[in-house]
Amino acid sequence: MRIELEKRPERAAVFAWASPLIAIALTVVTGGIIFALAGVNPLLGLYVFFVEPFTTLWSIEELIVKATPLVLIGVGLSVAYRANVWNIGAEGQFTMGAVFGAAVPILATSWNTPLTLVAMLVLGVIGGMVWGAIPALLKTKTGANEILTSLMLVYVAGLLLDWLVRGPWRDPKGYNFPKSVSFEDWQTMPLLGEGRVNIGALVALAAALILWVVMSRTLKGFEVRVLGQAPRAGRFAGFSSDRMVLFAFLLSGGLAGLAGIMELAGTVGQLQPGISPGYGFTAIIVAFLGRLNPIGVVFAGLVLAVSYLGGEAAQVGLGISDKTARVFQGILLFYILACDTLILYRIRIVGRSPAEGRAHA
Repeated sequence: MRIELEKRPERAAVFAWASPLIAIALTVVTGGIIFALAGVNPLLGLYVFFVEPFTTLWSIEELIVKATPLVLIGVGLSVAYRANVWNIGAEGQFTMGAVFGAAVPILATSWNTPLTLVAMLVLGVIGGMVWGAIPALLKTKTGANEILTSLMLVYVAGLLLDWLVRGPWRDPKGYNFPKSVSFEDWQTMPLLGEGRVNIGALVALAAALILWVVMSRTLKGFEVRVLGQAPRAGRFAGFSSDRMVLFAFLLSGGLAGLAGIMELAGTVGQLQPGISPGYGFTAIIVAFLGRLNPIGVVFAGLVLAVSYLGGEAAQVGLGISDKTARVFQGILLFYILACDTLILYRIRIVGRSPAEGRAHA
């Protein structure tokens, strides 16, 4: 006897859109079980994790701050995945965007005009695109698997960042701590209001809106969808798979790099080893939770931002490990993929045929 997945002849559109909601509901239930096993009142744990981040103005602002990089990276990845291009290295592209953009205030400390910030953002985009172009070229020129190459480059980027802040870019007046000089004035993102929310939030919303228009109203969006769903038909139509791989990596890498330098110039304020709590990896969940739709990614980014804030609140208020947020994110991704699989396939239990039974007798 064996279990097989049989493709359904057609899928219900209602279940396709209900899948993320079902996955979130199952994650909440599983989270309650985890809190109970940890000796915490499940209702209290779920309240602290999922509700408390919405109870004060400060926490709502923090929610926007954490959602901004997730949305910016997630919209780029949603386009790449719609094209059937699997960029798993957004975390490395995020890091390299931060490194490229930080070169301006570190190497030209006295340059402090509005053009300084513009140069930082442009270099951030270039950094992400350069890091994204490597797996794209390896795939198109040598056939290398882009999942492996983009993922391995994450660790290369992390080691390069670590070497820079401990070596040539370390602040000479920083008491030997692994960090660069602090960014000041026009080397930081302008704030919206008196909190920590900066104009990066508006940039992320604009990117989502622009990509939604591109994907739904332009020939480029049609090309992405055709090559993602039916590559052979796309090639007959004259679309190039290699050019699409490069386009998808440059777009998603550039947006990840922009998110990296905006995070550095907006909330971190200097180059240091730990500039990301895993935004590049979490954005993969954001893209799928948003159904690979740029507008859906905005809402999905807010949902995943709750996991970061809730994890911090649970750590402080309940004494839960800081890895709780990662556990919840992993459970959510598992349920999303499981629900999507069951929407596209049905489970079929196949018994052993009489001929097979005689062969094994």
